Amino acid sequence: MLQETAVNIPVSSTHMPIYKPVSKKKPERMINIMSAWRGLELIIEDILIRFNLNRTSCIEFGVEFGYSTVALSNYFDKVIGVDTFEGDKHTFNKKEHFDKTRARLSVYENIDLIKSDYQSWIPNDKNYYDFAHVDIVHSYKETYECGLWAAQNSDCVIFHDTESFLEVRRAVIDISKDTGYDMYNYPYHFGLGILVNPNVKNR
Repeated sequence: MLQETAVNIPVSSTHMPIYKPVSKKKPERMINIMSAWRGLELIIEDILIRFNLNRTSCIEFGVEFGYSTVALSNYFDKVIGVDTFEGDKHTFNKKEHFDKTRARLSVYENIDLIKSDYQSWIPNDKNYYDFAHVDIVHSYKETYECGLWAAQNSDCVIFHDTESFLEVRRAVIDISKDTGYDMYNYPYHFGLGILVNPNVKNR
């Protein structure tokens, strides 16, 4: 049985409607690597079906070791993963981090990895995506900036860590207010915020 744990944080001014998946499905292809994202791959198809989302293109900001990237690659023709690949303060060999992740994901032909921060990437990307994922530094400013661009350039954006980082939750709420996108929160596996263009459900 799936174990689901949620981190309780004060939500008096940060309420998000709970997302309740109708079904859960494990993607056909995954990688066996430790990830805080583990468990969220089970609800991606439910989100795509629920909101009538197309499955051509996906962009991800925050690849880390590639767990979520591979999960998303099961459902889209093309996934672009943008990351600095610098890890955290404990990552000593930053070049090795990128090389190892690129090698690990090289067998997935529909994944393109880009070594860049979001600030350098988004001014030059004029594409519109079916889906986006934001899992970068867990501050309000960066999450809001990257997430707002993602919402303005995709039909649906998901945000990891809405339960473990209050600043991420607040940024998601504010992006919803500023774009008019419908908002949900899946409160397990450190939380997944979901923003959806309300127009896609009726197309």
